[in-house]
This record gives sequence, C-alpha cells and structure tokens, in this order.
Amino acid sequence: MTNSSVKNTKVAIVSGGGSGIGKAAALKFAREGIRVCILDLDKESALEVRDEINQFGGEAIAIETDMADESMVKAAIEEVKNHWGNLDIIFNNAGINGVFSSIEEMEADDWDKTIHTNLRSTFLFVKYSIPMLRENGGSIIITSSINGNRIYKNFGMSAYSTTKAAQVAFMKMAALELAQFKIRVNAICPGAIDTNIDASTEKQENLKEVEIPVEYPEGNQPLAQGSGQPEQVADLVYFLASEQSSHITGTEIYIDGAESLL
Repeated sequence: MTNSSVKNTKVAIVSGGGSGIGKAAALKFAREGIRVCILDLDKESALEVRDEINQFGGEAIAIETDMADESMVKAAIEEVKNHWGNLDIIFNNAGINGVFSSIEEMEADDWDKTIHTNLRSTFLFVKYSIPMLRENGGSIIITSSINGNRIYKNFGMSAYSTTKAAQVAFMKMAALELAQFKIRVNAICPGAIDTNIDASTEKQENLKEVEIPVEYPEGNQPLAQGSGQPEQVADLVYFLASEQSSHITGTEIYIDGAESLL
C-alpha cells in the first residue's frame, strides 16, 4: 500500500495510544483525516482504539509494542513504512509513574524501570522515526509533565520527575538538530489529567518519612476546579502536529489549568 494517494495522506504514530491522552490524540488525528498507528503494550486496548477509528470511517492499525524494547520499536516503525509508505507525525506519549519511594529506600531496579519506560523509549521512538520523517519533514510531540519542570513537591517521584525533565532537554536538543530537515520537535507538560496512569503507580510506606505537608486552597486546578480531560490535551497535540504551529519548535507547553503556578 504505497501508491501516491496513500503517501499524500498524513500518517501519525501514537505510543501509549490504547488509553488516556494517547487514545484521545489518536481519535483526534483520525477525525481530522490522518491515518493512525497505535502502539501500546496492552494489545487489547490498542485493538479497541483501532476498531473505534475504523468504525467511524478513519484508518488505523494497532501494534503491540514495548516502547523500551529497541527491536520492537524498530519493527513497528518498519511496519508503518510497509503499510503506508510515509510518516509525518509521532506522538511520544507512553509512560508510567512507576514506584513512588524516598530516594534512600528506592530500589535500583525500580529506578531503572521508570527511566527505561519513560526516557529510553523517547530516544528509541525518535531515533527510528527520523529516516521517514526526513523525507518530507514532520512533527514530533513528546508528553512530558509539570513534574520535573515546574513542580517538585510530589515526594517519591524522583525517578519520574527526572525522566520528565530529561524529556524536555532531549526535545530541545532534537529540535535544533532536526530543524534542517523541517522536523519540528515540541513537548507538552500536562498537570492532573483524568487518565488511568495511576494504575502504574506504587506508593511505598517510606514516603511518610520524607513528605513535607503542603496545603492548597480548595480546588488546586484554578481554571477548571478539577483535573483536565484527555480531549483537551489532544487538541493541543493536534495543534502542534498541524501547520498552524509551523514556526513552533523546541518549546514546552504547559496544559494544567494553572495548577503548577500554585
């Protein structure tokens, strides 16, 4: 399937596309006429999103992928190349909260798992997408966080926050390096969003020893008085993928209802 009509239609790959922000972005892309490849470690969730897109007239495929596994990431991108022949957008969204622990008590294996799942995966996804993106230019969007970039008060999140700060630094390096190929690279930094990422969180008892009490006024998301929605983040992702943001690269954008300003 590499005829000219297919190549004239934009293609996006969304990691962690089986739920939450990734799912919302995949649906948004598809409704805007973009072909979508959904990568997720949870195969069933990815297939459900694929089927939902295909049922409303979009075009999608789903590939079970561990984004920290180099061979799987490389194979997934190669499958997109064989299926559609082009690539225009990648949304690097897969990630976990991991284990919340004091630094003193954190196990090295727990640290490594969060670093690999969130940061190694970002590097691999971008690295293996570049050859296809170089052909016509494109857009890379990375899901970072307010944690590690604006706030540091969530005790136990040292590994997670480190990956999120590092993603922003990596994004800036990549934006400058890839600008010559008309590839734009940006990051989004959500605050509290109504997703299932808490399912990947394990809070250890030792946090009680290091936490500093923080009191907030009622409603710590001033704009919405509650968590944001995945669809609101998807709108931002689509903007950064579109020509409407053609002169924006190397930038992190906060989407948190002013939560991180408190």
